[in-house]
Amino acid sequence: MEISNNHSIDSIAKIFLNTTQHILEKSTGKEINYANTIQKITRISMRPDLTCFVQFYGDYMGLVIFNFSEEAAFEIYRHYMINMGMPEDELAVSTSDPEVPDTIGEITNQLMGQLIKAVEEAYDLNACYGQPKALTISSAISLSINDTYTENRRLSFKINNYIFRIELSMENTEFIDVAAL
Repeated sequence: MEISNNHSIDSIAKIFLNTTQHILEKSTGKEINYANTIQKITRISMRPDLTCFVQFYGDYMGLVIFNFSEEAAFEIYRHYMINMGMPEDELAVSTSDPEVPDTIGEITNQLMGQLIKAVEEAYDLNACYGQPKALTISSAISLSINDTYTENRRLSFKINNYIFRIELSMENTEFIDVAAL
């Protein structure tokens, strides 16, 4: 087990970057890029246009929000469905169609399963997560986990130059490798 000198949330954020890129590239057939900078932020928020949030808990706990511009959400939805074999003429035509948030929720569910698995493989720690909730919104809404000591990070991604972000909040925790003691 390798534990870096960074804060544990930064190590988890790096796993989120790599896993999200890999899963979305595989499921959409499109190149996904992420910024080489992880932002430390004071709070996390659901942001327009399409957002999906999910809480995780267990050996570590937190909340993750996936925020998509309308263009990024539709691009991910469209390429995901085409990659699954759906004919283009049967696809939704806008993010206001309920099929788009439903699909983004399903993709988020797949991402969370892989993210939790990747953290378990890296740190031998377990967590569960709730059902992701995806919705379209027109203004930002801040969320927080029920813990006064949290760390928050923002991760930025692009698909075909359309931006989407992950905002991550975790209890303030440090992973310490027992073998290194």
